[in-house]
Amino acid sequence: MAGFGWKLHGDGRHLEPGEVVKPGERLTWGRTIGLGAQHVVSMIGACFVAPVLMGLDPGLALMASGVATMLFMLMTRGRIPSYLGSSLSFVGVSAVIAGQGGDAGTLTGAMLVVGACLAGCGIAIHILGARVIHAVLPPPVTGAVVMLIGFNLAPVTASTYWPQDQWTALATMLFTGLALVALRGFWSRIAIFLGLLFGYALSWVLDRTAGQIHSADGSGKITDHWRIDFSGVANADWIGLPTFHAPNFSASAILVALPVLVALVAENAGHVKAVGEMTGDPLDDKMGMAIVADGTATVLSTAVGGPATTTYAENIGVMAATRVYSTAAYTAAAVFALLFGLCPKFGAVVAAIPGGVLGGITVILYGMIGLLGAQIWIRNKVDFTVPLNLIPAAAGVVIAIGGVSLKISDHFELGGIALGTLIVLTGYHSLRWLSRTAGRRGAPLLDAGTTEYDGSAGKDD
Repeated sequence: MAGFGWKLHGDGRHLEPGEVVKPGERLTWGRTIGLGAQHVVSMIGACFVAPVLMGLDPGLALMASGVATMLFMLMTRGRIPSYLGSSLSFVGVSAVIAGQGGDAGTLTGAMLVVGACLAGCGIAIHILGARVIHAVLPPPVTGAVVMLIGFNLAPVTASTYWPQDQWTALATMLFTGLALVALRGFWSRIAIFLGLLFGYALSWVLDRTAGQIHSADGSGKITDHWRIDFSGVANADWIGLPTFHAPNFSASAILVALPVLVALVAENAGHVKAVGEMTGDPLDDKMGMAIVADGTATVLSTAVGGPATTTYAENIGVMAATRVYSTAAYTAAAVFALLFGLCPKFGAVVAAIPGGVLGGITVILYGMIGLLGAQIWIRNKVDFTVPLNLIPAAAGVVIAIGGVSLKISDHFELGGIALGTLIVLTGYHSLRWLSRTAGRRGAPLLDAGTTEYDGSAGKDD
């Protein structure tokens, strides 16, 4: 596809099991719009949570995500199906900047500079070619980065969503899993959206039959509360603009935020690699432009007071589940987000989604994202009996999943995805250089005899 002339996939209605819809294709517009709505549902939680944690307007974040996604589609000419939502990578940075006395303008100013630097890195990659990424991010590193991005989200489910209503979370998870496996055709493609509707309906029924629940609410406080609270919906306006503000620039805040650039480059490259693996279309020639697009979108968003943007892992999980990679669905999602950003009442409805429901859905989505990293390893036949491949990946993934942090100074700390990514990157390349210097490959660290044992056991029988 040279642009946005989406070709109808078959009759646009019926899909055989395992059949995929490519980025340049679409289903019927009704089904495409439905899939766009599912993408909005999958990203809405994180897109709202990130700005709330950073003290920014979530309505503006939602609107900015729609504009950013449209810009991304234009700059990549519709080849890369990705949604750009609010970046969670700056949550820790925002806390440090606030501790230094900075306000929302100081934070957005620092993120704007990082976005400009990210766009600059993308331009360099676009000019020099994807070989730069291949040299810096070979399959052992890329797979680890994709995996830690997905599994790093696990504590969000475990500590924030699931405890709010564990039984609804469990029921939603089971229903969503059953829908993904048992349903056929279009219904299987929107199984995650159906899971959310199921959880919403179940919460409504439980509120009226079992009464209030004694558990953690959205703030983490243990209280007696209703699973669904529509008070905010009733008080919200139908149409309204979000809150805009101009950025301001502080050298100390910028220095605090700049290290996130490393994680953003790796995260974007990992996402593009993951999408390329899923679609079967090598996207190396578009990798630099994808990073430029994300950096440009971040600059535009932060210039009006919104959060930084990033390609969303949650939506990659939706594609993995539905096998519909149509960029038309992402365009529909962007339009939804843009319009919903102008509707405070919609934001209130989204905010009323019970945490237990999100817990059940994110268990599946976040797990799928993490396992895409394993898929990259498998398809590239990465050998983990080789210490060079094993050690950096093992250390980086555990650091990211466990939330390990490294305090560098009183005002700067690395942790989570950023630290895990740095460990994988620096660990792999430094060990590679050392092994070459030493002139030895290294003995296998994992037992390579399991397969041989299994094979010989069959012969003895």
